[in-house]
Amino acid sequence: MKALITGISGFVGSHLAEYLLAHGGWHVAGTVYGPYDNIQPIMSELELYPAELSRLPVVEFILDRSRPDVIFHLAAMAVTGRSWQDPAATLQANVGMQANVLQAIVNLKLHCRILVVGSSEEYGVVSPEAPPVPEETAFRPVNPYAVSKIAQDMLGLQYYLSHRLDTVRVRPFNHIGPRQGLGFVVPDFACQVAGIEVGTQAPILRVGNLDAERDFTDVRDVVRAYGLLALRGDSGEVYNVGSGQAHAIREVLRHLVTRSAVPIRVEPDPERMRPSDIPRMVCNYAKLRARTGWEPSIPLERSLADVLDYWRGQVRAGQKGEKGR
Repeated sequence: MKALITGISGFVGSHLAEYLLAHGGWHVAGTVYGPYDNIQPIMSELELYPAELSRLPVVEFILDRSRPDVIFHLAAMAVTGRSWQDPAATLQANVGMQANVLQAIVNLKLHCRILVVGSSEEYGVVSPEAPPVPEETAFRPVNPYAVSKIAQDMLGLQYYLSHRLDTVRVRPFNHIGPRQGLGFVVPDFACQVAGIEVGTQAPILRVGNLDAERDFTDVRDVVRAYGLLALRGDSGEVYNVGSGQAHAIREVLRHLVTRSAVPIRVEPDPERMRPSDIPRMVCNYAKLRARTGWEPSIPLERSLADVLDYWRGQVRAGQKGEKGR
């Protein structure tokens, strides 16, 4: 089978490409808009299309050339915090790219499955006392990024209903792992710890809201779920992807700080507080488990250790680059 991963060089896209290549039977293509660093070790095994997806003719060209059996649409503006700064750009980029991919499939009369990636942010305000969130939960978005993901989600459903496209929608909860960029809580913490260890930052770690509880899943488990849904998911359906466990941001911070090689003081930073934050969010992934047998396998402690090791490497590499100038 042939897969096309939009945003293949990104955090999730690079892990998904590695997963598919490692599990045989897949030829992997992808669109790239940005650095190639994350896919450098596997580039010789990939069919790559350097392009961004804001223009329909470009998307049609890529799909016509690649002729995939499955499209994993991951390309998006994915940092929730930045969507507050430029809501219009977030909506235009995420909704526009999704619409172009779906319409290109229709125009080319392609027979392929498309995995439409939404987000747990779509659910928005959920009571802290509520049980794990199922797919039937009403949308109550609290940021522009969430609104853009709802639109992507509903476009996937609309094209299934109106054009009978083979769409499978997913709503992943917070996922973490090596290569995740800054702008998310875990890499932001890990990068600061790594900088403090080598002396490029004072031994003060600045934080936002530590009381919020989130469902963290390792990205390597998440892409495994995507691969299984590409093969076994029901067309037109939507599936949550998450661990089913809540962890306070304070707990995540503690795990990272205790792994530091030097003492660290934690201080609140008003700049890191969001205009709106959801107190607690936990995934109900029973539907995914029933359809595919998927279960999360990588514990939070290992994920956090791997993220910290990744950022230690990034910080050291940055230091070497500075010395070489």
